[in-house]
Amino acid sequence: MWSTCLVFFQCALLLGYFYADVTSRRLTPGQQLYVHIALLVLSLLFVPIAPSATWRPQQGSDPALRILWLLTSSIGLPFVLLSATSPLVQMWSARRHADRDPYTLFALSNAASLLALLGFPFVIEPRLASHKQAILWSALFALFVALCSTAAWLAPRELAPQLEPEQREVPASGRLPQSTMRQRLLWLGLSACGSMLLLSVTNKLLEDVAPVPLLWVLPLALYLLTFALAFSRHRFYSRWWMARFLAVTLGSLGYAVYDPLYTEFVQVSVPVFCIGLFLCCLFCHGELALRRPALGQLTSFYLMVSLGGALGAIFVALIAPHILTAIYELPLALVFTALVAIPALWTDGRFARVFWAGAAIAMAVVLVRNVQSLEKDAIVRERSFYGALRVRQFTNWLKEPYRVLYHGKIEHGAQYVNPPSSLLPTTYYGPDSGVGLALTHCCHGAKRVGAIGLGAGTLAAYGKSSDYFRFYEINPQILGIARNSFSYLRDTPARTDVVMGDARLSLESEPPQDFDVLAVDAFSGDAIPVHLLTEEAFALYFHHLKPDGILAIHTSNTYLNLPPVVQLLTDKAGYSARMITNDDNRRKLIDSSDWVLVTRNKHFLEIIETTVLIDPIDVPPHLRPWTDDYNNLFQILRPVTFKEHAPR
Repeated sequence: MWSTCLVFFQCALLLGYFYADVTSRRLTPGQQLYVHIALLVLSLLFVPIAPSATWRPQQGSDPALRILWLLTSSIGLPFVLLSATSPLVQMWSARRHADRDPYTLFALSNAASLLALLGFPFVIEPRLASHKQAILWSALFALFVALCSTAAWLAPRELAPQLEPEQREVPASGRLPQSTMRQRLLWLGLSACGSMLLLSVTNKLLEDVAPVPLLWVLPLALYLLTFALAFSRHRFYSRWWMARFLAVTLGSLGYAVYDPLYTEFVQVSVPVFCIGLFLCCLFCHGELALRRPALGQLTSFYLMVSLGGALGAIFVALIAPHILTAIYELPLALVFTALVAIPALWTDGRFARVFWAGAAIAMAVVLVRNVQSLEKDAIVRERSFYGALRVRQFTNWLKEPYRVLYHGKIEHGAQYVNPPSSLLPTTYYGPDSGVGLALTHCCHGAKRVGAIGLGAGTLAAYGKSSDYFRFYEINPQILGIARNSFSYLRDTPARTDVVMGDARLSLESEPPQDFDVLAVDAFSGDAIPVHLLTEEAFALYFHHLKPDGILAIHTSNTYLNLPPVVQLLTDKAGYSARMITNDDNRRKLIDSSDWVLVTRNKHFLEIIETTVLIDPIDVPPHLRPWTDDYNNLFQILRPVTFKEHAPR
């Protein structure tokens, strides 16, 4: 989702810079100002920025394309005009103050974006509901329209003579009087490289290193910071030092991805990837800043920079999930970085050219090794919008083969290959787990069970011939893996159905299912779909449960303290909640897990209270119930300990 939004950001930036370039070259300054003011006024028709209900996801539709269309329809024109502001204001400033460097305004723009990025999750989101955020943003955008229109109206109508490219040459700063095709391609390559690194490092961190909530903010913050430093009025970029830092950085990142099956301490890996991203992007953006052209070609320069950014983002977020079976775009980006360094540092001499050619070959070797390591022992490798999935087969100390389903580093199911062990529930669904107790003691006779999240289909192991299990799964690849690589769905005597699509939308479209047990276990890696833990979602769950039915919420999470969220929602609905924690049993492939069981079934509550230990749930004093309009991950973040193996 985040990567797809970054694609929209980069493409909207491209359209904004294209608009700025075309109007600057094809229209007179006066005509450009009138057109821009008219479009600014027209963009007010898009506010308030609240997507309509017609954009709710459709079953079977491509989520990425749907997200892009949603963003385009809701904030398309305002965002394009916002993105065009930086090059246009730089041109207006240059007309008024020919002796000043307008490129420093680009550094200011990125610094402001960085402040907004960091301020949103920690200041705005915890304090304002979504609809209030939309109203505030719309009001601020209307203020922006007024200020930008005023600035456009007051901007000089004539270009200063010294702004002509052939007259505005400043060799000392590295600017070129005319951009050749070679220079334009280098602008394109440097910006595409930075964009690829941003998205590929983000994917690597969230799937293979540490799926920490809000961690996706850090790579983008570093990316924006490098733009602010590179284009700052004060020189923060030294090519001599940066070339040497880049060589060390590529070596460090290459080692980190050389063998992805080698477990590295996360407290080392996260800084290595983040510092590596920062230094590589600082090189790319620093070289762009050194090559910024004369002011007459300012908008063309930004157009090529935004085109490179859009191409890099499109490859990683939209193309790679369909042509690559794992996060191979990071080693690909390292190869590309070394290749771009060859023309960028061409003037450093023959030794530099040979060195960076050798670095590119070394990164290609890393790529090949990375592919080989990830393919080893993997019987299934698949990837889609929802992430990279892998099924590996192992044998235990008794030489019993078993298979494990992974999403990044997170385990999503396991099963022994041969019966009778293959008939036993494993991982987070053992007999002593919360959901295991719910399925064992929920009722006498036939039972109806709903499960949000299919995984390997492990819950079907509890099925009897008179039972009915209904699974809700959003990722089509999970269904294929559950049917072909695991046997729970085939072996269970119970009748089973699998409903594809977003579980909440599926439940909303169905009549009451009268479930005896409804298990909510929909995770992407270690991340939670927040829309499944809101007041509206719980009301829907209770609608599909029998009066004495049991709602089982899987709350195991390394980074988020989810039980208090469930407790608040339970209290508001008038139900009782009990948290059950079970221990590991590696012989039986059982992992420790936390489940919160929600019910009004007093008989069931008496059974579990007398047979298992009930863990207390401590609710923080300022925590509010989550709704579709409000949630606050920041309030429930656990202290990040970066355990070696992060259980779900």
